[in-house]
Amino acid sequence: MAKKILIAIVIALVGILLWQIFVPVHFNSQEEIIFSIEKGEGSRDIALNLEKQGLISWSPIFRFYVLTIGVSVNLQAGEYSLSSAMNIPEMVEKFAKGEVITIKVTIPEGFTAEQIKEKLKQFSNIQDSELASLNGREGYLFPDTYHFSYNADLEEILNTIEQNFNRKMTADLKEEIESQGKSLEQIIIMASLLEKELRNKEEKELASGILWKRLRVGMALQVDVTPWTYENPGLPEAPICNPGLESIVSAVYPEESQFWYYLSTPEGETIFSKTLEEHNIAKYQYLK
Repeated sequence: MAKKILIAIVIALVGILLWQIFVPVHFNSQEEIIFSIEKGEGSRDIALNLEKQGLISWSPIFRFYVLTIGVSVNLQAGEYSLSSAMNIPEMVEKFAKGEVITIKVTIPEGFTAEQIKEKLKQFSNIQDSELASLNGREGYLFPDTYHFSYNADLEEILNTIEQNFNRKMTADLKEEIESQGKSLEQIIIMASLLEKELRNKEEKELASGILWKRLRVGMALQVDVTPWTYENPGLPEAPICNPGLESIVSAVYPEESQFWYYLSTPEGETIFSKTLEEHNIAKYQYLK
């Protein structure tokens, strides 16, 4: 009889344990809770905080589970989106995989520092006054889609973008730039002009050849996107936007041709001309 009672008690305890582990605190909860794990926090701290925020019923059950499955040292710091409708295994899986809340930031090709500032205003850790530092990085804020942690600061974001830029600027590209006697700054400035002026790779390569050729003979670039180039010879002092890889490569590998002029029609087509006379005729034909 005593043995049967003991077995019943064990079964009951196991049942309670499994219930605590696999059954959420609130089945139908729709509330999303941002839960933070700080660096250095162990399973005990995490369990106590989960209990305090009403995400689990009893903290020792959480510790028992993570120790049993051997992931107590794999719980990663960060901000997580949780709900009391989740059970302990679901939470632990998130913590172990590091599925922190991220903010997706897409920087399109040709975006300026001012436009990127607007994108970064959604981060609560970044003050508007800090964003002024982006102006000095115009041209090097590489266009791409990034995923940043919920509480990322500006330094973390800029480091990620800089690392991406450095990866894209391969050793081959850098060697080619150096062999041409050009600086990276010159390439990025040229690429920024191409990004704003042309639509596709072939057009960018041809226009790149024209603009570098004009620079060699001391002719004004006359690029519509920056009036300065009509009044002054040479490249602008700084990039006018943040060019993508296609524009950068086109600046490094220009297409040599007999063309000296080009214009863009209202429909977006680019017309190339060999002589000023041809160019003027094209202007009359397409821009009248």
